[in-house]
Amino acid sequence: MAEQNVNNAPANEQELSEILRVRREKLQSLQEAGCDPFEKTHFTVSHHTSQIKENFDALEGSAVTVAGRLMSKRGMGKVSFCDMQDKTGRIQLYARKDEMDEEVYNGFKKFDIGDIVGVHGEVFRTQRGEMSVRVKDVELLSKSLLPLPEKFHGLTDKETRYRQRYVDLIVNPDSRRNFEIRSKFVKYLRNFLDSRGYMEVETPVLNTLAGGAAARPFITHHNTLDIDMYMRIATELHLKRLIVGGLERVYEVGRIFRNEGMDTRHNPEFTTVELYQAYADFNDMMDLFEDLLSGAARDILGTYDVEWQGEKVSLAPPFRRMTMAEAVQEHLGVDFMAIEDDAEAVAAAKRLGVDMDGVEPTWGHALYECYDQKVEEKIVQPTFITMHPVDVSPLAKRSAKYPRLTERFELFVCRSEMGNAFSELNDPIDQKQRFQKQVELRAKGNDETEMMDEDFITALEYGMPPTGGLGIGIDRCVMLLTGADSIRDVILFPTMKPLD
Repeated sequence: MAEQNVNNAPANEQELSEILRVRREKLQSLQEAGCDPFEKTHFTVSHHTSQIKENFDALEGSAVTVAGRLMSKRGMGKVSFCDMQDKTGRIQLYARKDEMDEEVYNGFKKFDIGDIVGVHGEVFRTQRGEMSVRVKDVELLSKSLLPLPEKFHGLTDKETRYRQRYVDLIVNPDSRRNFEIRSKFVKYLRNFLDSRGYMEVETPVLNTLAGGAAARPFITHHNTLDIDMYMRIATELHLKRLIVGGLERVYEVGRIFRNEGMDTRHNPEFTTVELYQAYADFNDMMDLFEDLLSGAARDILGTYDVEWQGEKVSLAPPFRRMTMAEAVQEHLGVDFMAIEDDAEAVAAAKRLGVDMDGVEPTWGHALYECYDQKVEEKIVQPTFITMHPVDVSPLAKRSAKYPRLTERFELFVCRSEMGNAFSELNDPIDQKQRFQKQVELRAKGNDETEMMDEDFITALEYGMPPTGGLGIGIDRCVMLLTGADSIRDVILFPTMKPLD
């Protein structure tokens, strides 16, 4: 059965079954003839397709060796045309029967779309002006036993993209671009921090306590120690121990695990960078985050302007900065800073239609819920929301001027939180009291609370300098830079519900 190009996908199960049969018969014939492609172990590549196209004038007429996957076939008489794809793009292969060994050419005609080939040839331009490789010799390096899907936009089931990322990457250039940008962003991030004197470190993924965030952990069991352990929900507490130890500037890029919901912005495992700088505060972290994100856009995309979630966004500095109370007043018309009483604050929130059920009836929780439920959805352009209530910030330093608030910020873009930062709490007495309050809430059934970490308190008792800390969601940043609507579009292998 002939497969003339990638657009002619199998129309039904019967046709697919026939294609599978034919491909396996071809493989068997090759093996019986002593030409098993799966026995090939090496092929020397002299050039990738982008190198040929970018340096065509210098390479025209030169011998090259290229390798990649066949994505289309045309002709197949005495002259054959194929598109071959490698990691940098596609290039046309031009093969003539009278310019090749006849047996090799006849074997080449039997290759299928999806097969991986190695080509010895010459760089030239066809009469129609297309940059190509004139094939002199070709060998089959791996046999594709399954047909590629139709043009990828014809494959409407998004789940297939996530479950079979290998196929997605073969046929969808936009998907490949997303992950190239992700790789460039992580590289930029490391270079950015390294150049500022930060030291990259690694901390445990398995812990006896789940700390550093208010989130549900995944629990596993250590057989030798016969104890339950938690997959980390943050890297914060270990990194701050290193600040106590005198490392002064540290960061970790790593996987975080939270046993919570899944949607377009959340995956149970995700990647963050957390960084801590001694003798700095949350204002320094704002400056750093702004420089990082705007610089990444400029260097990776060549522009500050991006489109995300249907919005046009400018990442040109400076980003807007406003307190949470200012944001609530601007959008909802209520000045929480003029309210002193907890009950009055809760009543004001309820009048605004804020759901306070199951929430502690305090001024801080009322302010936070007003922002979270009513204001966050209105933030489109990059905005630092600062000065969060103490009640929802158990690890942040209190504001000396406003004791009900902390020196904390979150950066929001297109209604999405991109990062979270504090002037870190370094008072061990205050920290222990806040942990204790979290423990009391946990005892009442709220399992999204901090656990008491006595060793971390001990570390603080040795003395931690004033410190600024910042946590950034790498997946969210990549979504922003690529314009991806779902976090699954920027995680190579996202968590998926098992198929029945």
